Amino acid sequence: MQPTSFKPYSYESFPSSGLVAYFSMEIAIHPGMPTYSGGLGVLAGDTLRSAADLGVPMVAFTLLHRKGYFQQHLDAAGVQTEQIQPWNPADFCTEEPARITLLIEDRVVTVRAWRYDLEGRFGHVVPIYLLDTDLDGNSGWDRGLTDHLYGGDTNYRLQQEIVLGMGGVRIANALDLKVNVYHMNEGHAALLTLALLEGQLGGGPLRMVTEADVEQVRKRCVFTTHTPVPAGHDRFSTEQAMRILGADRTARLQQQGCFRDGLLNMTLLALRFSRYANAVAMQHGKVSREMFPEFAIDTITNGVHAPTWVSEPMQQLLDDHIPAWRRDNLYFRNAIDLPVGKVLEAHARAKEELLAEVGSRTGLVLNPKVLTLGFARRVATYKRATLMFTDPRRLVEIAETAGGLQILYAGKAHPQDEPGKALIQHVVEEAAKVSSELLRIVYLEDYAWGLGAKLTAGVDVWVNTPKRPYEASGTSGMKAAMNGVPSLSILDGWWIEGCVEGVTGWAIEDGVTDEEEAQSLYRKLETAVVPLYRESPEKWAHLMRTTLAFNASYFNTNRMVKQYNRNAYYPERLVEKVKVEEEAYAV
Repeated sequence: MQPTSFKPYSYESFPSSGLVAYFSMEIAIHPGMPTYSGGLGVLAGDTLRSAADLGVPMVAFTLLHRKGYFQQHLDAAGVQTEQIQPWNPADFCTEEPARITLLIEDRVVTVRAWRYDLEGRFGHVVPIYLLDTDLDGNSGWDRGLTDHLYGGDTNYRLQQEIVLGMGGVRIANALDLKVNVYHMNEGHAALLTLALLEGQLGGGPLRMVTEADVEQVRKRCVFTTHTPVPAGHDRFSTEQAMRILGADRTARLQQQGCFRDGLLNMTLLALRFSRYANAVAMQHGKVSREMFPEFAIDTITNGVHAPTWVSEPMQQLLDDHIPAWRRDNLYFRNAIDLPVGKVLEAHARAKEELLAEVGSRTGLVLNPKVLTLGFARRVATYKRATLMFTDPRRLVEIAETAGGLQILYAGKAHPQDEPGKALIQHVVEEAAKVSSELLRIVYLEDYAWGLGAKLTAGVDVWVNTPKRPYEASGTSGMKAAMNGVPSLSILDGWWIEGCVEGVTGWAIEDGVTDEEEAQSLYRKLETAVVPLYRESPEKWAHLMRTTLAFNASYFNTNRMVKQYNRNAYYPERLVEKVKVEEEAYAV
């Protein structure tokens, strides 16, 4: 337990009534609320959990997603089918009395908000407002606008983004929230800038906008991009913009340079109206600046919320030896001195919990003594889930040398992503061909919060094989590191910053072809991973300690949120503090 007199990170220099409003299309708020699909939503939830722990004056806006993302089912051949995930917001949230209206495609749509109070470690609350259009008076179509996360076509998506961005700003005003900074987490929320611009005009026509008006909006907005490829940015045709947003709004966005190649580009819109923008890893910053060279794009590397993702056995170990880790994640550095036997014992317990979960889901009994690899993430072709099957014979030989090898797969493909669905089937097919008593490969269905936590804590090595440079950051490997689990990964995203060869894991060397990179993966398994795991448990425990000390102490949202405060939200406060300190030093 921490001393009750402890005060979290100090924000006395913040304006007493000023809030940061965080907008994200998806937020992983609670395991029972299917309001997220994957990494972006989990990152958003972890951000808010750390903001609550640190006492940051923040509120958040997202959509309700009344029918969730989807529950995944896989048949024996790996064919994915989807089922909706209906849930009752009244079980978790409080309905706000405020109502606002939006004009969408010449229809008046009424929006309400449900509030979820996210409480931090020391009692500070970050309210999350989930916007909902399922109201009497709205048409059947409009009542469903906040039903499905990433559902429907691009018309549905643009209308959802109006609800999120413009509706969120209007709900904030209706609730009399004093917002100083609007943070757009990805381009889905970019239309909040249009709402702010209209508010700046006080209801006047958009043709009266001046550069001074635009600058006033820009002063209040910051933007985080998570997408390293052009196709990943939301874009809408001029016809869609004219029809759904309206001619005046579309004309204004065209005049502000928010169209590229004849399409309304939401990332470009967010960048044009933001005073600060950042990517989510060092390499992603380089890629983003190449994509949008006319903008200054900073980098704040992602993290994860340590208390959420550290397993219970590892938490107990840390509480016994490093009790300050919860309030200040920098204390993970002291993991370098954890008793090696206790580290192995804590991981063994987490691994037993994972294998018990596998058994309850599949009926398979896996061996807790056997080296177990984990590969779990959103299924997309660039993540190359089948890279490990490039040379099946060699994979079998590695399993024989290791005295057994277990590989656990999990991940959902978007319902409309046919190549992604095909990739799952391919993994299942290849696994069936090579599986034996010594090589067990399992694909676990319905990858979500709970399973993700067990996987990242319980496997022995976390594997990631994206095609460079398509991984913006990635956070699953960070969750593994929080449990002392090393990574074996391509040097992309966060791993460029996190990889210390043989200390926090291993790098799969860059190759010209998939074949070359697969061969590197096999070599690392053969020459580094398997010998260390099989022959020297004590040295493996040392590796787990250094993984905790070096990676968990940095790749956490405790550090990340502090960076957002210093660099994005209120950089002038840091400048003032440095100036005062310099003057005091001079005296």
